[in-house]
Amino acid sequence: MRHLYTLLTLLALPLIFARLWWRGRRNDDYRQRWGERLGRYGFASTAERCVVFHAVSVGELHGAMPLLEAFLGKHPQIPVVVTTTTPTGSSRVRLLLGKRARHVYLPYDLPWCVDGFLRQFNPQLLVLLETELWPNLLHVCHQHQCQVLLVNARLSPKSFASYQHIAGLTRVMLQQLALVSAQTSADGERFVQLGLPAQHLAVNGSLKFDIAVQQEKLSAARITKAGWQRPVWIAASTRQGEDALILTIHKQMLAKIPDLLLVLVPRHPERFRSAQEKAIARGLACVKQSSQPVVTADTQVLVGDTLGDMHFYYGLADVAFVGGSLVPSGCQNIVEAAAIGLPVVTGPSLFNFQAASEALRAAGAMLVVADASELGQVVVELLQNPERRQMMAQQAKAVVAANIGATDRTLEVIERYCLDLTVSAID
Repeated sequence: MRHLYTLLTLLALPLIFARLWWRGRRNDDYRQRWGERLGRYGFASTAERCVVFHAVSVGELHGAMPLLEAFLGKHPQIPVVVTTTTPTGSSRVRLLLGKRARHVYLPYDLPWCVDGFLRQFNPQLLVLLETELWPNLLHVCHQHQCQVLLVNARLSPKSFASYQHIAGLTRVMLQQLALVSAQTSADGERFVQLGLPAQHLAVNGSLKFDIAVQQEKLSAARITKAGWQRPVWIAASTRQGEDALILTIHKQMLAKIPDLLLVLVPRHPERFRSAQEKAIARGLACVKQSSQPVVTADTQVLVGDTLGDMHFYYGLADVAFVGGSLVPSGCQNIVEAAAIGLPVVTGPSLFNFQAASEALRAAGAMLVVADASELGQVVVELLQNPERRQMMAQQAKAVVAANIGATDRTLEVIERYCLDLTVSAID
């Protein structure tokens, strides 16, 4: 099955690069560094063994930042490579970690591409975030005697069912992992049912609860909001298809709360411009944050089009809708809004944060709506009920506080698998 998978991946490669070129219309970074995606890096290979952390894009990277900071702070002499697959993830790695870690793209999952990556960087340990299971990556790592850990691992019932369709290939992949550090017992049990040896499972919680709130950005936002003296709601990390829905219901909400301001933050930078265009097409007065606008009483939409400022945008809001949940892609990071102390509202698609959503809903800190129409109604009700907002905000912070600690537990696991590197660093 792995050979068939490899053949299909190879046949799809022209379409994959065509898609990169197409996305490059709005973000030229998609047309750069294609050699890295094939395992060719254009500089001398590394003799010194390293640890590689792989985070697909911005969301996974931000969730892993407490772990990365802890590892780099404790073991500054160990070479670290952080890989992503998206340009936005790449830019965030370089901004947040600078020269403390090297960044490259993880190559496509073809055996010779992965082999080129491993020969280039000579890793002793590869740490995969969440559910990054790639047959050739795991197979070639096994050949190179590079141990692989899957940390902050989650496996929704839907993904579990999908992996059951390729049970033989899934079993082989899971048996090539040195350890799975799962977010919950339910996640761990699903991995075991698919073929992970039970002795290779640990349950250490979710790294995303260990979020570090950027207090300086939060303070700046609250000063800004105090000058507006108007209600604000945020639609954060919206995915393709959600912007139009959000803007349409916002226009309807203005009939009930005329001075209401929407902060709209699309998940991907290439949609910043189209979000503003959609707002203007609906007759909404819209400005972009990157233009350093003056938000006046007439402004109805602020498009958050700067990277790394999500805590600032959340700090402007009274109620948070977290995107990716009105379309079937799984919601984005609900923990981030909860940690700041906002009432959280989402759509029904929650599989990316199933455990966190269950905890927040049980505590009364989060509401789930069926569609955009109900979203508008619920947000209006919350904006008109400050006592309920305050209660939900307090419960949201309490849930986050009760679930911290995964970073320390996961760090201990990683250190066990790169012991000779840590000893060498101490020497």
